[in-house]
Amino acid sequence: MISFEHSNQSTPASKSPADQPDRNVLGGTLAPCSLDPLTGFFRDGCCRSGPDDVGVHTVCAVMTKDFLIFTVAVGNDLVTPHPEWGFAGLVAGDHWCLCAARWLEAAQAGSAPPVILEATHERSLALIPLALLKQHAFKQA
Repeated sequence: MISFEHSNQSTPASKSPADQPDRNVLGGTLAPCSLDPLTGFFRDGCCRSGPDDVGVHTVCAVMTKDFLIFTVAVGNDLVTPHPEWGFAGLVAGDHWCLCAARWLEAAQAGSAPPVILEATHERSLALIPLALLKQHAFKQA
C-alpha cells in the first residue's frame, strides 16, 4: 500500500482536557518540522497526530537519498510529484513527518534518515525507543 505521508485533514488534533501543548520526545513543546514543504498529518508543519492518523505521522526526519530510495523500494514513493494532491515530491534535505513504523523499518534496514528530536512527537515513543531516536538525531552542520 502506498502512503504519501499526506492527508487532506484540516481539523487540528484534539488536545488533552487541560489543553496541554503537544510534547516532543524530549518532553518539551513540539517544534514545527517543515512549512516548505508543508508537512504533518494536519498539514500545519508539525508532526502531530490524532485518532484518524492510523499511520502515526509523528517522526520529523531530514530526507536522505538513501532513505528516499529505501522507501520507494518498499512501496511508499515520496519522490514522485503528485500535483493533484498538492504533493511536489521530496528531495534529500527536505524535512518531513514520517510514519513512526516506516521510520523504524528504515532503521532496522540501516536506512533511517536523521531525526529532529524537538519536532518529533512523543507519540513516536509508543513504537520507537528514545535511545534509537537519539542515535539518529540530526546534527546541524
